[in-house]
Amino acid sequence: MKLTKPKVLFTFGTRPEAIKMAPVISAFMNDDSIITKIVLTAQHREMLDQVLSIFDIKGDYDYNIMTEKQSLEFITTSVLERFTSTLKEESPDLVFVHGDTTTTFASALASFYQNIPVAHIEAGLRSWDLRNPYPEEMNRKLADSLSDLHFCPTKTAKDNLIKENVKSKGIYITGNTVVDALTSIIKVIERNNYFVNNRSGDSKIILLTMHRRESLGDPMKEVMESIRDVIIQNKDSRLIFPVHKNPYVREIVFPVFEGVNRVELIEPLDYLSFIKLMKESYIIVSDSGGIQEEAPTLKKPVLLTRKVTERPEGIESGVVKLVGTDSKTIKRELNNLLNDKDYYESFISKGNPFGDGNAALRILKYIKIFFNLPINSESLSKLGEFD
Repeated sequence: MKLTKPKVLFTFGTRPEAIKMAPVISAFMNDDSIITKIVLTAQHREMLDQVLSIFDIKGDYDYNIMTEKQSLEFITTSVLERFTSTLKEESPDLVFVHGDTTTTFASALASFYQNIPVAHIEAGLRSWDLRNPYPEEMNRKLADSLSDLHFCPTKTAKDNLIKENVKSKGIYITGNTVVDALTSIIKVIERNNYFVNNRSGDSKIILLTMHRRESLGDPMKEVMESIRDVIIQNKDSRLIFPVHKNPYVREIVFPVFEGVNRVELIEPLDYLSFIKLMKESYIIVSDSGGIQEEAPTLKKPVLLTRKVTERPEGIESGVVKLVGTDSKTIKRELNNLLNDKDYYESFISKGNPFGDGNAALRILKYIKIFFNLPINSESLSKLGEFD
């Protein structure tokens, strides 16, 4: 017998997905008009678990599919088979997927095969280059094609979907849920006086993160060597690099920085520690998608080591600079930020173009409308699209 309350199922498998899903899950868990279930594919294991602990998220299903040097084919088929079984068991009324991971694509495809509607959070981002970022650009396009509801972080993302002939009726601009998550974590950090380490107050910390598949090999090595040279040249600078667990990344990173002073190669941090480290940093160099969205709130300049980005709003507003993997460009931009205060200030004087901290509540509101459920909260009813 069909339950009177609609059932929604959230599925994700990586740390970035968990961070961005957490505020939405919390909003739904606090609404007793909807039944909420959570599926963890654990496409990434250890890094995912850190976030689940921080946000107190417990999965109803945990596939634990991660294996060493796992292939995209393995992730896709594993998620497709396991998630199909879960869908048949649970018969949800709606499935939530997030962003651009292989878990996202495979879960959306499984839902489509079972004729279950899909809601895609962070829909519509495009680099217009299928191999940058790889395979995320294609994952997101395919997920958008399979989705019925599209929750876009910005107007640009909505415009991208309209350009691809997605019906505007199912598209909503919500802002990015990562801003919701970041806002709550900053409050925790400030309330508990939370510190990572006693970092040297005199050093300008360069925080580096880099792990993307398309950068592996010579491009990544060139970035590392460029940053190493800048650190050696600028005695008041210091590099902190939480090195990704991917063994292919580590094979490149450790030889480049061996024996270099003022360089810390550390293990990946839990989310709380990483946000605190971002707050302590002077400059962030990264190929991450989420960092582009988080750094503006923390007022940190970002040098983006990609050829293209599916998040152009950061570049257009001047809080992110696209530097690729070219040695001369990276050295020039780092030296300018380290030594030219006016140039530095030009990055951090803007607001965050990606969200206002209310994305999760907007998503809840639109889902309640989708299911014809009453909206009893006055603040929720007055919440319009993110502008």
